[in-house]
Amino acid sequence: MKFDREKLKLKSLAGRTSKVTSDLLAGNWVGETPVTEFAEALPDILAVREMRKLAAALVKSRKTGGTRLLMYGGHVIKCGLGPLIARWLEEGTFTALATNGAGSIHDLEMALYGATSESVQEGIKDGSFGMWEETAWHYGQALDRGQGIGRGIGLEILENGGNIAVSPFATAVKNGCSVTVHPSLGADIVHPVHHVNWAVLGREAEKDFVSFAEVVGSLAGGVVLNAGSAVVMPEVFLKALSSVRNLGFPVENITTADFDMIKQYRSTFNVVRRPVNALGGQTVEVTGHHELMLPLLDIFIKAEEEKK
Repeated sequence: MKFDREKLKLKSLAGRTSKVTSDLLAGNWVGETPVTEFAEALPDILAVREMRKLAAALVKSRKTGGTRLLMYGGHVIKCGLGPLIARWLEEGTFTALATNGAGSIHDLEMALYGATSESVQEGIKDGSFGMWEETAWHYGQALDRGQGIGRGIGLEILENGGNIAVSPFATAVKNGCSVTVHPSLGADIVHPVHHVNWAVLGREAEKDFVSFAEVVGSLAGGVVLNAGSAVVMPEVFLKALSSVRNLGFPVENITTADFDMIKQYRSTFNVVRRPVNALGGQTVEVTGHHELMLPLLDIFIKAEEEKK
């Protein structure tokens, strides 16, 4: 059989169902109108559509009194987004926070000392990486409060004159929001230092898991967003979700979302797909840098609020 281009069977565009139509194209935002109009001008395709879906779910859940849980990794705070998360708590965009050990350490350092993060490569040379007296001492003091890791750190910041505006932890405690920490033993810079007693750390982590599970148990009709935690929070979330279902909590019809710089196995399946496949709801996935994607989400939320 001979390939003959002249005999290809062609059809008219008039009969085709096209994925991209004129109503999806970008509008014209010239920088002279409110930034929310910028969000409205973006093409309603792929990541923009996902952003709009999540923003709508957050605004709807807020109006109906649903739980809005933000889980995140330490890199989100290192990217300078602590003030945004703190404001989200103040405004009621999210009602609960959960993070890994790194997220708690960066929050503590930024709030009390105005700086965080270090050159790991340089610190390894002389063994100075992670060996910071003030960080470990305050962390140990927070644990000794006996109120869970998250609440303990928030109180430590508040009672030592920390900068509340940059601290999701202090803002959460100030506003009565749940804030929990889920450490991996030996993984955080404070763990090797004698100021942190592992028995106490484990005891306080257990309290935070119980608090976190109660938040997860209230997610029916709510929203959970995981931002930048590739392993710890997706795993903790899945165990908490199974546990509350085991106890009969009516968790169903939730919006599950994941933001990260690359797609990760655990966050894709444990946070986004498996819960919704099992319990119903809708999923959102956005890939990109946190320092761009989360502020953009804030703009989409504002645009959604203005519609109402």
